[in-house]
Amino acid sequence: MRTPMPAQHMPSVFRLLLGGVALFVAIPHAQASTPATNVENGRYLARAADCEVCHTTEGGLPYAGGRPFSLPGVGVMYAPNITPDKTAGIGAWTDQQFVDAVRKGVSPGGKHLYPAMPYTAYARMSDAQVRDIRAYLATLPPSPQKTPENSVKFPFSIRYLMVFWNMLNGPAATYADDPGKSAEWNRGRYLVEGPGHCADCHTPRTLTFGLDSSRALGGNVVNGWRAYNLTSDRQSGLGAWSDADLAQYLSTGHADGHGTAAGDMADVVGHSLRYLSAADINAMVVYLRSIAPLHTAEDTVERTTPPAGDGALPQTTRGARLYASACAGCHMPDGTGRQSSFGTITGARSVAADNGRNLVQVLVQGSGLQTTTGVQIMPHFVGGGLSDRDLADIAGFVMTHFSTATPHNMEQMVHDARQAEQADPPQKP
Repeated sequence: MRTPMPAQHMPSVFRLLLGGVALFVAIPHAQASTPATNVENGRYLARAADCEVCHTTEGGLPYAGGRPFSLPGVGVMYAPNITPDKTAGIGAWTDQQFVDAVRKGVSPGGKHLYPAMPYTAYARMSDAQVRDIRAYLATLPPSPQKTPENSVKFPFSIRYLMVFWNMLNGPAATYADDPGKSAEWNRGRYLVEGPGHCADCHTPRTLTFGLDSSRALGGNVVNGWRAYNLTSDRQSGLGAWSDADLAQYLSTGHADGHGTAAGDMADVVGHSLRYLSAADINAMVVYLRSIAPLHTAEDTVERTTPPAGDGALPQTTRGARLYASACAGCHMPDGTGRQSSFGTITGARSVAADNGRNLVQVLVQGSGLQTTTGVQIMPHFVGGGLSDRDLADIAGFVMTHFSTATPHNMEQMVHDARQAEQADPPQKP
């Protein structure tokens, strides 16, 4: 890290320039047998890797690219068209050129990709697996939609610098199973560390923007959201979760007593994890359980459980009154949720972790989670007549009502989140 970057700029840079979207991806293990139909295997891999989310602009044809990613201080990048169109897409690429782009970060003509596309992790896939993805993409309707030119500032515009970054930070390569571990553990390691590229969001960065292996999966800020600690620490990580709760959260986006996925993690669940097999999810749980505990203060929350019923909601503060009028209708005074379990917020880490960072983000941006029964919507509250102070008071009340946290500088946090949202508005689910 050359010169310390302003905190409000770091999340987008981490996510889009150097990290991509943090996914838990279940891609068949390098040593596992592949389905007889390569196209169907490729369909599974493409869904697992969440390709459609980044390569589809709002309202556009799937995989036709054009989704803008605004990086404060860096510029704007656009996801490319990866449909089989021979001019605008990848239809004219050879299989080997596609493999080199996915596993090495080098596209035709020797142009180095930015690791917004997490090729450093995708290198864990075999060439055959990547060719399966290509086989599936070749079945999609071609789109002539041209990808807008990136507008990236100097020196980030010098792609050749990626050669030196790769020397320090990857790409990785496939690795053999550990004979001292179970088959589930080995598969889980492959999914989490490799194609799943979970570390790209959940691991802090080094001075060179590579992954800090000494704090692997210890939590990070990505695109303004807190990507929580995934280690086995009981206070700040997953150590206190049961296997069943963790599997439920990964496969549905919700676990009672732990809350509902929002923001980027909602995209991961809605477009990727919910399509994975129970065996894949279980393998990830087994491996995550083995990660050594790493305590992070930002992810530590001491939760409280208000008494049931309307009497749980005091009317003595401005924040409580605003919560009663704007939030309690869906979340109930005691946070148990009305009609849908996805509205339950009791026990959720997001009610207070990192000074309510994700709580503020969801108030400002809203969130949508694709489920088997439709989209679970948490609307944003920007433009609804609520001021920054109103949202700050709501956030402050939620933090103190459902945890023992002491909120601070909440109005500034809301202001910063609004500014970031205006510069880089999120895509709708």
